[in-house]
Amino acid sequence: MELTLLGTGAPAGLPRPDCACAACTGALGVHARAATALLVDGSLLLDLTPGAVLAAARAGHSLGGVRQVLLSHPHDGPAVEVPAGLPQPGRVPDGRELALLTGHRVRAVPMDAPGTGYAVTGPDGQRLLYLPPGGAPSGLDENGPAYDMVLADVVGRPDALARLRAVGALGPATDVIAVHLDHDVPPGAELRRRLAAAGARAVADGTTLTVGVYEDVPDVPRRTLVLGGARSGKSVEAERRLEAFPDVLYVATGGARNGDGEWAARVHAHRERRPGSWSTAETCDLVPLLEEDGAPLLIDCLSLWLTDAMDRVGAWDDAEWAGGGEKELRRRVRELTGAVRSTRRTVVAVSNEVGSGIVPATASGRRYRDELGRLNSAFGAECEHVLLVVAGQAVVLRG
Repeated sequence: MELTLLGTGAPAGLPRPDCACAACTGALGVHARAATALLVDGSLLLDLTPGAVLAAARAGHSLGGVRQVLLSHPHDGPAVEVPAGLPQPGRVPDGRELALLTGHRVRAVPMDAPGTGYAVTGPDGQRLLYLPPGGAPSGLDENGPAYDMVLADVVGRPDALARLRAVGALGPATDVIAVHLDHDVPPGAELRRRLAAAGARAVADGTTLTVGVYEDVPDVPRRTLVLGGARSGKSVEAERRLEAFPDVLYVATGGARNGDGEWAARVHAHRERRPGSWSTAETCDLVPLLEEDGAPLLIDCLSLWLTDAMDRVGAWDDAEWAGGGEKELRRRVRELTGAVRSTRRTVVAVSNEVGSGIVPATASGRRYRDELGRLNSAFGAECEHVLLVVAGQAVVLRG
């Protein structure tokens, strides 16, 4: 089954008309995208968009062989005049299946938002899933076969991939193509980095793909360390890296701190930001979690884990530190990093980067700064990806 992407952008295209944001300003040349539309085997058109005929011609195709035009967007008709020779666009009711004379079968997938998703099975059995902008599938069959290709609004609705992964509809070899791309993420390297974290990729308008043929699917990093200063956006970056995965365990190392209203507000803001399918564990006992199999872990954060560890070894007292506290802390750090090295779980950990600021005025403050630097170095050495977040921007240090 051959698929040509006549467009890969949001309904308004990219850059958006009359928008002067940084992403739109940079969306020029190969980064410019028309509204998403798909041509399947030259006979099935999914979404009719402005310029579709010209886009097909540029890609070396004609729409003269199209026998069916289906709409995925919430509106009932295209915002453009139907070109001569094309059939009138329509929509398959949710749950119903349409059999085409070409041998394709198209099933309408119910969505959790207005619009229609389409599961297309080719004459030779290849399967692709196309989801509308802003939508995620609902009522999926569990334990069904994985799709060969998924085209979805990965940036706007990463939880759509999480739902597909949860029921086995998206497997390790599924080629995930990001479509409906808008100005939420700057084009180029930053878009590629964001998509790779979800196991997805983007292609240029006019690209022709063969469904079911192995592609170099981005490898999702198993261990990632996200560093950053206060309010740098490091926690948001860490959470974003796991939004496309189900059943994430959020490990909060800060505890409840009863009576601290400001801390409670911080915890509430974090919980409101996380997907509802995630669970939470408040603990600093990280080694057992790393040693057992299970859902991906998001550890936030290592700096609070270190505070707890230094409390337990008496690191703030010079005599206790010299009398065995330092040695015990080193053992705890080795135990933690050893568990990270051998873990089979996907792990994203957050930590503060405090070594670039003002030198602490107290000996205990300097001790904490030094030990956190050592912990970050040791933990980062066991991770495939290490990021430093500055002013909300992620700088890749490794991976």
